[in-house]
Formats: sequence, structure tokens, C-alpha cells
Amino acid sequence: MEDKEIESLIKKQKDFFYSGKTYNVEFRKVWLKRLYEEIVKSEQEIYDALKKDLGKSSYESYMCEVGMVLSEITYMLKNVKKLSKEQRVKTSFSQVPAKCYKKPSPYGVVLVMSPWNYPFLLSIGPMVDALAAGNTVVLKPSAYSPNTSSVVSNIIKKVFNEEYVAVVEGGRKENAGLLKQDFNFVFFTGGQTVGKEVLRNTAEKLIPAVLELGGKSPCIIDKTANISVAAKRVVFGKYLNCGQTCIAPDYVLVDKTIKDEFLEKAIEEIKEQYGENAFNNVNYGKIINEKHFERISALIDKNKVVYGGEEKRESLQISPTIMDNVSELDAIMQEEIFGPILPILTFDNIDEVIRGLSNKPKPLALYLFSQDKENISKIKERCLFGGGCINDTIIHIATTEMGFGGVGESGMGSYHGKTGFETFSHYKSIVEKDTKIDLKIRYQPYGKNYESLVKRVLK
Repeated sequence: MEDKEIESLIKKQKDFFYSGKTYNVEFRKVWLKRLYEEIVKSEQEIYDALKKDLGKSSYESYMCEVGMVLSEITYMLKNVKKLSKEQRVKTSFSQVPAKCYKKPSPYGVVLVMSPWNYPFLLSIGPMVDALAAGNTVVLKPSAYSPNTSSVVSNIIKKVFNEEYVAVVEGGRKENAGLLKQDFNFVFFTGGQTVGKEVLRNTAEKLIPAVLELGGKSPCIIDKTANISVAAKRVVFGKYLNCGQTCIAPDYVLVDKTIKDEFLEKAIEEIKEQYGENAFNNVNYGKIINEKHFERISALIDKNKVVYGGEEKRESLQISPTIMDNVSELDAIMQEEIFGPILPILTFDNIDEVIRGLSNKPKPLALYLFSQDKENISKIKERCLFGGGCINDTIIHIATTEMGFGGVGESGMGSYHGKTGFETFSHYKSIVEKDTKIDLKIRYQPYGKNYESLVKRVLK
């Protein structure tokens, strides 16, 4: 799409937004219901597209993408009326007689830029929150997942007029064209390099933005952990979607006294979950494209592989891999892996772990397996991270009752459920004053008689 076409599209959406139609909560609900129904009708097309792009099974596609989108829509349909109401707050004595409240209002025309690793969930999910809050949306899906992007585009076109919701497909040219426009809000999910470019562009125009990025999310396993459960849940979280998950455990930090036992259990779990040969497992996915396949392959140190390490170039698959005796200086520890390789590092005590993490970029997620209440408390209080789990991985993303987002280098802002509605809303602080009484105390000429009263009231 050319820049002039994008500019024309934005104008259409601004005109539609300023018509005031999206301020009506029932209007929003009607269109969310239609979106829900169209997604249900299109389930098989979505599964087929995700299979082509990422090798995902229909089970995983529903569990990790379609089902979570439907859950988000259901939440909004149930709660958008309540969320849209003015929120009364306490009126201070100095404001009496009056009432004070916060009024949620949509920003206007929102740009949602989504990535390729969960191309359905991370396109439609934030879009649902933006629509529930009363905005219009321009959605830019990833060019790296063309089949899913095409299905998303078809669903949107069937449900919405482009003045309300539109999809702009394409690559870098379209991304650059969109970032030139005067949106009212930008929501980006992806890598840090592009995220910085998004923030540069929005900062120049003073456009509010949310960045959902990533990073090297640690998984800590202390000597009190249930090792069998830890191995099962780490293997699930790490190799889901072939490791192409922004909140996957990037690496394991395990107490050195239990490392060998954890390694043994983790290898058993890989065999249990994926079979002796993952390439024969029809539910084991693939790397998104050759570029990423080459990048991930280059991170594997064959001398440190204790399990896996096989590659199948023709299908862009890398087997579930574990590397042991990894140090902070190894290539695999210099970047987010975003692939099915699990490096194992060891530690002597939890304070050593906390000191080490404090010197690293803040991760999107952190996972701790422990039964030690003191260790759990230390990690929760002293480590800064977007979100995470105690004695599990990944699942903190799968709830509408908590916001999801990063901190520092892993992002800014969050969404899902109530938090998502709030993210795409501006809350106007309003004092509605009564006119029957008008105290002279605040007007000039100031009198000494009022000074002590003012000091008491405003303390």
C-alpha cells in the first residue's frame, strides 16, 4: 500500500471516529459479537494458515491463539459496559460541593503492529481491547507469517468496514509508511530493534505507545524444587512453538547440586512430550523462515550439546536441544534465543542469582521453581521483570484477570482484560461543581481571616 493510500485510510478512520459512533458501548458490543462469530466460522482456515506458517497443530493453535482471542472477546462483552462507566472518587473537602470522577475515553485511531510468532493472537488480541475501549484500528500483521496474515485480513474485511477496522499487509515499506502517520495511539509487539524505531517515530509526534518486546527470560531452579514437575513444565514452556515464544524460558539457572538430576528428567520429558525423534512428531512445529533457522543454528555449540542438536533444513526444523556447561560468555547467552535450544547454567546460592540478574537487561518473564518461601520472596521482591510464574512457565499470559507486559528493555505498558481496556483509554479527571454555593475563600483580595482555614483544609 502506498503512503497516500495509507494517509487516505487514516483520514477515513478519523472521520468515522469523530462521528461519535464508537462512543456507544452497545455499538462496540455488536461488532465484537460479529468478530467472535466470524472467528468461530473461520477456525479451520486459521488452523491451516498457522500450520503453513509455523507448523502448529490445531490443538496448539486453539490453546495458544484462537481460544485466547475468544476468551478476550468474551471478557469484553461481559465487562465493557462496567469498564466504560465514570468512576467516582472521593471529593476532598476543599472541592465541596462537587463530585469528582474519572471518565474513560478512547484515544481515537489506533495502530496495532503484530509479530509473526503468534500471528493470530497478537494481531486480534490487542485489537479487541482497542475496540472495546471505543477506538478505531489499523492492523499491521507480520509479513513473515503471510498465510495467517491473509486469513486475519479476510476475517476483518468480512466483519468491518475499513473506516472502522482495516488491515494493511506488507513489509518494511508499509511499516515505514504507517509510522509516518498521525495516529492517536500505537501498540507494537515485536523485537527490540524495530521497537526502538517505533518509539523514535512516536516520540517525535508525541503519540502514546505501548511496546511489547522480549529478552532473555531466566528460569531459576533451586535445590528445594520438585525436579520432575520443573522438568515437565520447563520443557513445555521452552519448546512450545519451537521456542518461538517471547516469554519462553530462555535459559535455566539451576542449583549445581541438582543439575544432573534436572538434566536427566528434562531429557526424559522431551522424549515423553515429543517422542524419540521430534521430526517424526506431526505436532512439532518449525522455524518461521530460513533467516531465523540460520541464526538459531549458529547458536548451537556442538561441544556443549547433551541432547538434540539435529537439524532438518528442508523443513526448517531444529530438534529440542539442551546445552550444558554454558557460560555467560557463550554466543547463545548474548541474544534472545527464540528457538528450541535450552542452555543450562548453574549457581551456588540465590543471592548470587539475584546479583547476576540485576546487571542484565530486565526480562519480559521470570520463572522460579522452589519450595523455599525465603527464596521465593527474595526473587519476587528484588528482581525486576515483566511477569512470570512460581513453579510453572508461560501460563501467566493466559488470563484476562491480570495485565501482561514488559518493563525496561522488555517493553512498556500492558494489556489483557481490564488492563487492556485501560491501556487503550484516556481517563479524564473531572470535577463537577455545584453552582449554588460559591465560597469567597479562594478569590482575591485574599484576607488574613481565611489563611488559617486554608492551611487546615489543604494539609
